[in-house]
Amino acid sequence: MKQEQSVLVTGGAGYIGSHAVLALRDAGRDVAVLDNLSTGFRWLVPDDVPFYQGDVADAGLLAKIFAERGMGAGRGAIMHFAGSIIVPESVSDPLKYYDNNTSKSRGLIAAAVGAGVPHFIFSSTATVYGEPEVRPLSEDDPVQPVNPYGMSKAMTERILADTSAAHPINHAVLRYFNVAGADPQGRSGQSGEGATHLIKVAVECATGKRDHVAVFGNDYPTPDGTGMRDYIHVSDLAAAHLAALDALMAEPDRSLTMNVGYGRGFSVLEVLDAVDRVVGRSLPRQQEPRRPGDVASLVSDPSRIRGTTDWQPRHDDLERIVADALAWEEKLKTRRAEPGDSAQLEYEQPA
Repeated sequence: MKQEQSVLVTGGAGYIGSHAVLALRDAGRDVAVLDNLSTGFRWLVPDDVPFYQGDVADAGLLAKIFAERGMGAGRGAIMHFAGSIIVPESVSDPLKYYDNNTSKSRGLIAAAVGAGVPHFIFSSTATVYGEPEVRPLSEDDPVQPVNPYGMSKAMTERILADTSAAHPINHAVLRYFNVAGADPQGRSGQSGEGATHLIKVAVECATGKRDHVAVFGNDYPTPDGTGMRDYIHVSDLAAAHLAALDALMAEPDRSLTMNVGYGRGFSVLEVLDAVDRVVGRSLPRQQEPRRPGDVASLVSDPSRIRGTTDWQPRHDDLERIVADALAWEEKLKTRRAEPGDSAQLEYEQPA
């Protein structure tokens, strides 16, 4: 179902947000980006997509964007990706996370309500489930985060639920599992320095940027003792946002909370074995202690999104995810060799 209403993507110059922009643009949607470029890259946004540099907490800028994009008064949608998402950092600097992920999100939601923007899609996380049993997680499982990152997202989920109950705005909360890979056409991918995501770290090692891959913890209650995660290709995740948007527009009185994953877990060692197969050699591994805030296993039950929307994953293959990530890393390595290309820090999902 094609809609002409404008979609504002916050954090659209970052990793996941830029892929959502590409998906919207490829589908012929009217899309614009708001990003403060603290962690994102302007060059990840296509030249023909309107770009606003600024913060989601800037109410005046939001009002300007809504007016220029024809949003409000029952039209338009927001896809909200802007925020901080490193679990260990959230433990050491919780106030940053409650500001970026909760307080600023509350302000953005308030601006949307004030203008009459009817649809809001929120980038949440499986980390809200806390330390679950080693089994697939459904949306009905308890929300009991064990770190400030997860709590900051859970609080925003609650703000959205209460707001939708009180005002004419519906929302979709998408709880991501581990996002990896890159645009198969080579237009975007994880581009920042200081990566913490396992597959990103591994392909950096494969291209010579790192001399080893750290394995954090080997005593988890999993088959091989390493953490287990449900890895989803970033382009499939972007497609899930479009499917969620269509569902919200089709039923304006309904809001949705949905896991976005494939429903299958891979341990750290299994992922590194897959990287070795794609690369064609064994990468050096180094055992390290557990990281603060990490949990043993996060694997999705994606039944709800599959049954509620028309989302159909197209890249559900671990080696395909790794291959696309590796291709992007090779491209990024060439780009960084160009004069004048500066590196910026981009926050990534925990491995």
